[in-house]
Amino acid sequence: MAPASSVHDIHIIGGGLAGSEAAWQLAQRGFRVRLSEMRGSGATTPAHQTDGLAELVCSNSFRSDDDTSNAVGLLHHEMRMLGSLVMRAGEIARLPAGSAMAVDREVFSAEVERALSEHPNITIVRERIDALPAAGPTIIATGPLTAESLAASIVRVTGAERLAFFDAIAPIVYRDSIDMSKCWVQSRWNKTTHASNDGGDYINCPLTREQYLAFHKGLLEAEKTSFREWEKDTPYFEGCMPIEVMAERGVDTLRFGPMKGVGLDNPFDRTPEYPQGRWPYAVVQLRQDNKLGTLWNMVGFQTKLKYAEQIRLFRTIPGLEKAEFARLGGLHRNTFLNSPLVLDRQLRLRAAPHIRFAGQVTGCEGYVESAAVGLVAGLMAAAELAGRAWQPLPPTTALGAMLAHITGDAEAETFQPMNINFGLFPPLHEIGKKARKEAYTARAKADLARWIAANREVVPA
Repeated sequence: MAPASSVHDIHIIGGGLAGSEAAWQLAQRGFRVRLSEMRGSGATTPAHQTDGLAELVCSNSFRSDDDTSNAVGLLHHEMRMLGSLVMRAGEIARLPAGSAMAVDREVFSAEVERALSEHPNITIVRERIDALPAAGPTIIATGPLTAESLAASIVRVTGAERLAFFDAIAPIVYRDSIDMSKCWVQSRWNKTTHASNDGGDYINCPLTREQYLAFHKGLLEAEKTSFREWEKDTPYFEGCMPIEVMAERGVDTLRFGPMKGVGLDNPFDRTPEYPQGRWPYAVVQLRQDNKLGTLWNMVGFQTKLKYAEQIRLFRTIPGLEKAEFARLGGLHRNTFLNSPLVLDRQLRLRAAPHIRFAGQVTGCEGYVESAAVGLVAGLMAAAELAGRAWQPLPPTTALGAMLAHITGDAEAETFQPMNINFGLFPPLHEIGKKARKEAYTARAKADLARWIAANREVVPA
């Protein structure tokens, strides 16, 4: 490890996957990096077990390596094309796992740390940073367990109420997997906005009394996840009470809460008295989650049910019998910015543009995604330090689609962390559903190759 030095071109705070990848990208382009990591300085986190850089908590963190029909596999491919240290170390630490990419966690972390420690342009300093630097190019990549003092500093600059909370995440459904012969589009009381879809802002899935009671019973009986000891004192995010917790308060709690049918005219239940349709006994509403209209959020359905239980139970809802989920619900301690509101398109803090953010704190979900955002943050910072204009990555690529979600395509009001998935990509409606995933990956590879060819100064061969 190089000795601590104050001479550097850029300061990176956080030595996880995102910070390590950003440091590598900058150092490879000739910039001197000070990489600050609090573990090893006497400080630690409840989740980490070692002081190693880029420590993985799970051995299957890289998930699928299929780059022909899988979004995370495509992300692997794009990171390799851009010289990712994380992907290189992953290959060295790789374990047999079929088409998945499993790694030996200790070997992986050791390889990342060795590469960074031996690089002449990187100084690793074991220190805790308690406040955002007032000046100088900086990348914050402190992840979901940002130290409280630094988190407080971020809150002061961004104006957020807080950063750490129990994040009860609602499931997100692919729009083309919803059976619209059983659902309809309408806003409650027909109140629409200038940005409304035809007929309203919500897809409505009606339930009869019998269906609702069966669903309520299923919520009470389904298996739930448990809290870790260090998570127990973290508060729920306001307005994100898990649906099964609400169900425990009484059989009608949901029906007069997120599943209320008041003000919605069910066109499948018309009578002479109600020619527009009677109000359903209960309803599940889905709200558009991205500007492309490919992803729809189950409103009020944040949950801590186990994944298999979610799929089984939510597919009993009329219209969602064959639902495909871009993301299932979850409940965990999290730290992330409302990035569409506080970051610009180059991941810079609007209130302090000398500071970039990278990794999970930006609102990406997953180790690979965090490393990928760190990679791009490093490239953006390198271009800026070299005085070159940054050319945005094509939104048709996995990297470009994820960045678009983080920095602008998602709605700031409902922004939540997201794994990479094809619902973030500009749609290919003209291609049949069976061939669509392969078409997404083929288009992305071609577009990234063209982008690299046009940006050789930013992305050296």
